Amino acid sequence: MSNRRKWAALCLPAAMIAVAGCSGGEKPQEPSAAVQEKPPEPFKLTIYASGVKPEEFDTRFRSSLEKKFPHITFDYQTNTTGNAINNKVAQGDIPDIIRTDAPSMKASYLDLQLGYDLTELVKKNKYDLNRFVPSFIQDNIAAGQTGALYGLPVPPYFPAVLYYNIDLFDKFGVPYPKDGMSWDEIYDLSKRLSRVDGDKVIRGYTGALSAQLRDNVFSHPILDPSKDGLADHETWKKIFNNFLRFYSIPNNEIQNTPALESGLFAKGESAIHLGQHNIYYIVPPEVNWNIVSVPSMKDAPQRMGQRSPAYWSITRQSKYKDEAFQVIMHMLSDEIQMEDSRQGITTTLVNKDIQNALGKGHPIYSTKNMKALLVYPPTDPTPKREAGKTDVGGSAQDNLLQQTFIKIAQNKTDLNTGIRELDELLKKEVEKERSK
Repeated sequence: MSNRRKWAALCLPAAMIAVAGCSGGEKPQEPSAAVQEKPPEPFKLTIYASGVKPEEFDTRFRSSLEKKFPHITFDYQTNTTGNAINNKVAQGDIPDIIRTDAPSMKASYLDLQLGYDLTELVKKNKYDLNRFVPSFIQDNIAAGQTGALYGLPVPPYFPAVLYYNIDLFDKFGVPYPKDGMSWDEIYDLSKRLSRVDGDKVIRGYTGALSAQLRDNVFSHPILDPSKDGLADHETWKKIFNNFLRFYSIPNNEIQNTPALESGLFAKGESAIHLGQHNIYYIVPPEVNWNIVSVPSMKDAPQRMGQRSPAYWSITRQSKYKDEAFQVIMHMLSDEIQMEDSRQGITTTLVNKDIQNALGKGHPIYSTKNMKALLVYPPTDPTPKREAGKTDVGGSAQDNLLQQTFIKIAQNKTDLNTGIRELDELLKKEVEKERSK
């Protein structure tokens, strides 16, 4: 076989892989250019979040979203004067993504005919819901009453936590509280700290009443899920009794309003305060404070009471549901939630690395006992009203509960009478809603 024929035989298999190199010295033929995908068409996506300032959205999300989705213009809106969600719906100016929460989901989302079930988008994107704290997903599904998933949980949520004033403990020679203590132990500390100091009354204990009552570790509802009136009275008596004893301590009387009661810690006049870890709650720099885990209650679940998070939801009227879901997935990504956590914003994820990073990048939280928020898991979601039952707004229920507790704590009525009166007040609220 001639050398030329041998060369051709050697090149034949290679030609099946690549043309270049077997042309016998001829210039290789350039491969055809790959077909370029057409860039996505630009469009505007409107995101609406009641009560969240534009500065917060910009800090947490905007730059990352604009980098990830350069073809989308993000129009962020909030409930400024005349821009409430019901006004926007009436004007036909409906956002694509809306921030909802369980207490107001019915009135501010479903009743406005905005509801859109995310289940198909979750399946389509093979999105793992197990990355979230289970109770947060359960709470969203329960709030809608239809079994639909109307949103994905966005940080922050507000877990119950016990604040304490370091300087007052030092001044009166009382040992600091620790993680994992019981309410009985905190009661004993409170008795040692309640006193008159010069011309100032120092309360041994104060509490944010929503954190004490509504966010209870029993996940016990205010309005009964299946009938009109207060849910199981005996459970509420147990919850009330746990806290009423604190307000019987000399020099530790309850204040006339929830705001006054909660405000004493920030004024340096309360040694121990049950509140929420809340990035919007600013303790003045002159108060030297730290936190420990919420105490455990006898015969109660070893859990942490909390106000559940808000949710990113999509409106059924949106023309960009697929794109909106991609945007939501990015806003809830590990990357963004890690930075949130570092800034003290409690994550909605079960990711331990993200949970353990809480506050580590924040000038104040990095100096505090943030692991107190990880001692107990969040409570289960509070049972919601059964489908078809007339409901009452969450804030209205909470207000009635707090007013009743204050009345009993001030000895204006006894526990049994107060519970019965609360039951009647709730029934009247149901009737008001039913007659609308």
